[in-house]
Amino acid sequence: MDVAITNVHLDLGAGRRGTDMGPSAMHVAGLVPKLRAMGHRVIDVVALEVASAESTEAGENPRARFLPAILRTCTALADRVEQGCEQGLFPLVLGGDHSQAIGTISGLARWYRRRGQSIGVVWVDAHTDMNTPDTSPSGNIHGMPLSTLLGRGLAELTGLAGGEPALRPENVVVIGARDVDFTEAPLVKELGVRTYTMSEIDSRGLALCVQEAFDRASNGTAGVHLSFDLDGVDPQDAPGVGTPVPGGLTLRESHLICETAARRKLIGMEMVELNPVLDIRNQTGELAVWLIQSALGKTIL
Repeated sequence: MDVAITNVHLDLGAGRRGTDMGPSAMHVAGLVPKLRAMGHRVIDVVALEVASAESTEAGENPRARFLPAILRTCTALADRVEQGCEQGLFPLVLGGDHSQAIGTISGLARWYRRRGQSIGVVWVDAHTDMNTPDTSPSGNIHGMPLSTLLGRGLAELTGLAGGEPALRPENVVVIGARDVDFTEAPLVKELGVRTYTMSEIDSRGLALCVQEAFDRASNGTAGVHLSFDLDGVDPQDAPGVGTPVPGGLTLRESHLICETAARRKLIGMEMVELNPVLDIRNQTGELAVWLIQSALGKTIL
């Protein structure tokens, strides 16, 4: 596989600083040589630099903090992902906070839509990320990307997909949710986004839930993009995240999701919300690389 890696040094969408260093932590953990050892060709590695919070205005809308800077970053990211697809490259996007997914998935959606196709998304996360500026308790855009990609929220961001929503609700699945704002729950239910909470995973078993999730995301689509927020993993295994929630996916369950992705038609992947400031000896950075390897085909035997 020919891979284009994009480092998104972004933390403006989050409530805590530090995710801008996430891509560096994954590279310190040996991402590129490990992918090459698997037989993949890393064609290029490009960094999208973002101005620091200290030198950037938060913008005029307190319900969508740092919107101008995040819009610029997501616009550049969408263009890069779309151009990479045109060259036959697999987009691997390293974050950065989860607001970057607006750019990653908009770029993918635009490229496939020009070919008369839609895409599916499996969204691994402790949260559903479906607030809007009207419902967000914080104004942090990293809590809004999935609703944006489904066409709800700020026109500046929804418009990145090119005139219609990037995603269809019937092809979006959230895995690992266990901390959903009461303000966003109505939209999750209204749009019918299939959400596998940790309670359901515990009662039914992850293997069955993951199989159903990829079936749903694949149904009638060109393939599946895996958007993996590391706070979906239990903090014992992934301490380096800004919004840790106890009771998350285990290390092995996280690998099962990625191993399943590798067996399906995976058209893109992003790994987000790694915060090295909060990590322990790059434990979460190393886990992130391990999970990426699993999603790109690494097996035990």
